[in-house]
Amino acid sequence: MSQTLQQDLLSRFRSLVPVECFDRYASDIKDGSYFGMPLEPIVRAEERLLSKGERSVAYFSMEYGLSTNFYNVLRPTVPPDARNVTTAHHVFSNLRAIDYYVTADTDHLLDLPIFSGGLGVLAGDTLKSTADLGVSLGAIGILWNKGYFKQSFWFKDGQMPEETDWDPSTFPGLVPLETRVEIPLKRETVRLKLWKYYVYSHDHRHVVPLTLLDSNLDVNSDFVRKLTGQLYRSDNNEWKLYQRLILGIGGIKALEALGYSIDLYHLNEGHAALAFLERAKGLPETDTQRLRTHFAYTCHTPVAAGHDRFSKKTVQDILPDEDYQFMKRYGADPHQPDQLNLTQLAMTTCEYVNAVAAKHGEVTRLQFPQFKERIRSITNGVHTHTWVSPSMAQLFDRTPALAGWREDPTRLKNILSLKDDTRFRGDLWEAHQVGKKRLCRTLRSWRLHHDTFTVSWARRIAAYKRPSLILQDAQRLVDIAKRVGPLQVILAGKAHPKDDLGFTYVNEMLSSIDALDKHRDLLRVMMLENYDTYIGQLLTGGVDVWLNNPLPPFEASGTSGMKAILNGVLQMTTLDGWVVEAADQDIGWIFGWRHEGTEIGDERNLRLHEDSEELYRTLEQAAQLYYHTVDGGRFRVDSGWLDKMIHAIAAAGYFNTHRMVGEYRDLIWSRV
Repeated sequence: MSQTLQQDLLSRFRSLVPVECFDRYASDIKDGSYFGMPLEPIVRAEERLLSKGERSVAYFSMEYGLSTNFYNVLRPTVPPDARNVTTAHHVFSNLRAIDYYVTADTDHLLDLPIFSGGLGVLAGDTLKSTADLGVSLGAIGILWNKGYFKQSFWFKDGQMPEETDWDPSTFPGLVPLETRVEIPLKRETVRLKLWKYYVYSHDHRHVVPLTLLDSNLDVNSDFVRKLTGQLYRSDNNEWKLYQRLILGIGGIKALEALGYSIDLYHLNEGHAALAFLERAKGLPETDTQRLRTHFAYTCHTPVAAGHDRFSKKTVQDILPDEDYQFMKRYGADPHQPDQLNLTQLAMTTCEYVNAVAAKHGEVTRLQFPQFKERIRSITNGVHTHTWVSPSMAQLFDRTPALAGWREDPTRLKNILSLKDDTRFRGDLWEAHQVGKKRLCRTLRSWRLHHDTFTVSWARRIAAYKRPSLILQDAQRLVDIAKRVGPLQVILAGKAHPKDDLGFTYVNEMLSSIDALDKHRDLLRVMMLENYDTYIGQLLTGGVDVWLNNPLPPFEASGTSGMKAILNGVLQMTTLDGWVVEAADQDIGWIFGWRHEGTEIGDERNLRLHEDSEELYRTLEQAAQLYYHTVDGGRFRVDSGWLDKMIHAIAAAGYFNTHRMVGEYRDLIWSRV
């Protein structure tokens, strides 16, 4: 690109994106480059969002997990601030002497800390596939100045949450804007600063602009400044309401301030339901009803705590009277007369409503029968390019039957044609072993072995996910190891700081691990501290079996297992969420209680005893097949384990966000 064209491109960028204190970023935004990535796709994306002749979507989410620490990493000209780097992860294991003295060294960039777990990672994967497909979409979120929280383990005290200390002003690719918006409320006006981060496609040809809202401004009161501090702070219901009105009302105001021409507003969960309220202001009833066709809502949970409810008094004390009356009209909770329900508000005001798996759609229609005719299912997925391990990607690249998988990940289903190809089966096992050795190197101080059967459970710690199921009777693990062969079990996850039951689970798990110290030669069990996307990628690409044991039917979808099957990692799972749609595809083992009928059941009845018994029986079967496959160093290429690996990768051809975003585009976004 000539110097003249580069200067013109930079000029267009600066007119479209009013970066505050641009000189601070001038060394990273120049010569047609944006922190090491091409600048031209940013200009094109911004111009498309401004164009009234282009169909564009706005996507609202409370959190985004973008894997900025290993996928499409933006490169500043100066080293990142030390606060934006993660150098080590502590481990709690049944090798306690090692835990005290060493850490798992990683030394990677902090993932942009504006997410807590699966919902945020799903939102981030959605943006990446939207960019891959070239859809004109602008995303709205919140800049969480204190992130979610940093997790530390203290034996006998369990999980100890700490604030995340990071520096937005020096985070690669994140830039502040001069643009400001205001939300006038009864008590005071909330003033918001806007930030931009650009999510690139896998080939760097397209981007999705992500706009983040920040209340940490000197002109705000101390209370308002802290509203965009910690994600999902829940010790104060007023605080929660303020955060949700910042996302919903503030998000609409941000889109208007940026001049974006939006055809459809997509709410990822009910957190942003107040967006409709803001767009409907001043409209007559007929236009308000017509506005519904420009709104879509994705529900992600059947768990009661996942549906935001606020007392009418709380809402009335904060919102202007007109807004309060609107919420009363459209968001009244049908079962609790003194409550307003954001899920109810979203379902009432959005023409398009979807659950995130077929089973979840069934459950959601039972929970909200008045909306059952409008509730469809669009099953979640994961972003293939983010979660495929390097060794698997290299194998796919050199396999003719999978040609074009990078442009269209659904082509991974063609792997079934290679099921009888002895050479490919051997190559597949070797690619998996590369990922496993990478994991073992990271955890080398704990003496993990790549030829030992390895199982992982890693996700958000919540009661219905039953994180301690595999440790219900730890002696059973010892017995399996003695009969069949050594075991390695890796656990990871965070419990919300205010989730007392989740906190109890962490404590129980640490105590169970500690009690296994005398069995460490046969059974290695560990729990990784401060689970993040970097560790998630290591685990989903490096273990043999991915354990998933929520209580059916309370897992709406779950996506960690989708990341694992992409890498040929087999599933050991209860029948819930996305797994229901893959139950007949031989991707691993299904065990435990199954939900049937029209009664949803009680999420407090965890069935720990009976399902742990089934888990131990299933685990022993899997261990037997694994050790039959490796056969003391004489690998059996004809083993049924390889069949399951091939079936798992074929299933990943469906359970990805390329397919998912295509369904959103064709079934919802293009309908306006």
